[in-house]
Amino acid sequence: MLKVGVLGAGHLGKIHLRLLNQSEKYELIGFYDANEKYAEEIAKEFNYKNFKTIDDLLQEVDVIDIVTPTLSHFNTALKAIEAGKHFFIEKPITNTVEEAEQLTKLSKEKGLKGQVGHVERFNPAFQSVNTKIDHPMFIEAHRLAEFNPRGTDVPVVLDLMIHDIDAILSVVKSKVKSVNASGVSVISDTPDIANARIEFENGCVANLTASRISLKNMRKSRFFQRDAYISVDFLEKKSEVVKMKDAPENPDDFAMILQNAEGVKKQIYFDNPDVANNNAILDELETFADAINNNTTPVVTLEQGTEALRIAKMIIQSFDK
Repeated sequence: MLKVGVLGAGHLGKIHLRLLNQSEKYELIGFYDANEKYAEEIAKEFNYKNFKTIDDLLQEVDVIDIVTPTLSHFNTALKAIEAGKHFFIEKPITNTVEEAEQLTKLSKEKGLKGQVGHVERFNPAFQSVNTKIDHPMFIEAHRLAEFNPRGTDVPVVLDLMIHDIDAILSVVKSKVKSVNASGVSVISDTPDIANARIEFENGCVANLTASRISLKNMRKSRFFQRDAYISVDFLEKKSEVVKMKDAPENPDDFAMILQNAEGVKKQIYFDNPDVANNNAILDELETFADAINNNTTPVVTLEQGTEALRIAKMIIQSFDK
């Protein structure tokens, strides 16, 4: 079992602590949180060992799980690298692309593994169809959330939209050609609503909308490709694949047939993939343990986390154009 420590015991950090404590692939050594009084309360309530400094914790572990605010990601990951520890780091990977590139370079030089916490990659609805998404040419994503003060220190692009950016980059095998976006600040100092259009070199277009001041929650993406439409509901954990094929000469009475102007007939059929019941956060943490133990590539690499951040920053910069 890999010895692991957690940096940051806030809302998400507490979830990570609980899951790592349950995991059969990790031995939870303890945690560090900058708020001493709060850390003592967490330690007492859940019986986790509370370390007084990051360095003390790093000395005792093989892996560090960074669940601190984004602004501190770079410095804490740098400490982990200097201590020769593998690290899991929550999204976004860092505050700047330059910081992310430096972490990637240093971890490679030290032979250390890092994984970024883009948890939607492990959403069972997305996992049920991601291998069926083949050369999509139009993608539409909506990620709407009710207002929550937590996370409003960063633009909605880094808070919410980056989930969809990463998921889209994982299935579109092409470089980004251009980005156009608009954002509106309603209640925060940074945009609360944003829309972005990403064009790829292969002709694919992705239209993303994110809001953190909606009346209801929604996390849906739709992928359109030749002869297929694939929808993913990340919130409800449902997926659907609608395909078209050449219609048979004698279709049955219940077959759905479309005929175009040239007289070509296509049959529509539906495929509702089996969606496994999993814990996405536990899965992302445990696949990282597998990558370390088996010396394989993590599911979400530091390079991929950096690219998601790069596109997110391009979107934010586009607001001012």
